[in-house]
Amino acid sequence: MPITKKEIEQMATLSRLELSEEEKESYTTEINNIFSFIEELNKLDTSSVDITVHAIPICNIFREDVVGETLELGKALQNAPDEKDGQYRVPRIL
Repeated sequence: MPITKKEIEQMATLSRLELSEEEKESYTTEINNIFSFIEELNKLDTSSVDITVHAIPICNIFREDVVGETLELGKALQNAPDEKDGQYRVPRIL
């Protein structure tokens, strides 16, 4: 079903776009070309094609969770702009 110039004008209004007459004609032609290409793609037999989420196979690589050295409390808080009871103190955000 081809798109009409009137539908392009409606989409432009909804998108709050001002289009010239040449742009309306051009977009009508371009969108109809895109729709005809999609119709051609829909004619292809894809029943033997596996469904893919990614173009290449990917897998997550996890490392072992190993406990390492931690900072002393004083060193961790030495650059804190404000600190109270061994914790960072930040402005309240509501």
